[in-house]
Amino acid sequence: MTGKEFVNRLANDKSDIIQLFLDILSETGANYCLIGGLAVNAYVEPVVSLDMDVVAEAENLGAICREAQRHGLKVVQFEHSMNITSPDSDLRIQLQSDPRYQTFVSNARQRDVLGYAMRVAGIEDVLQGKVWAYSDKTRRKSKRQKDLADIFRIIEQFPQLKDNLPQNLREELNE
Repeated sequence: MTGKEFVNRLANDKSDIIQLFLDILSETGANYCLIGGLAVNAYVEPVVSLDMDVVAEAENLGAICREAQRHGLKVVQFEHSMNITSPDSDLRIQLQSDPRYQTFVSNARQRDVLGYAMRVAGIEDVLQGKVWAYSDKTRRKSKRQKDLADIFRIIEQFPQLKDNLPQNLREELNE
């Protein structure tokens, strides 16, 4: 079974929403990068996630959302993201609008993620995004625990990045 087949089966995906979304990014000419758990999977041993977190240059967000709707996808706007879903898939695409992530796009590199060629944020940026997510006390505790596990997974594979962590997280790593 290929990576694509695995993720599509896992997400009960009848339409390959990841490929559709990558095609939308291409059609709109949007420069983007993958962040979040799937981006972590591009650098370390993969774990399952039904969220695909993406940052696109701010000026392209409207065009991406319009094109997604034109392709039959549902777009719901939140304070710092647009969530894009399909009735044919359990996978959720979270298009981030938080301006802190904009610099990640220029540092992204093409990588293979579960059989898809995608632009992925640099490992330092992926780690920074995970630190921001973990530090957000308004997030559900279960989500923050996953962020912490992702931080630990990154540091285990790239121990030289430990110095990029805030002091409280470095202390947790040493426990």
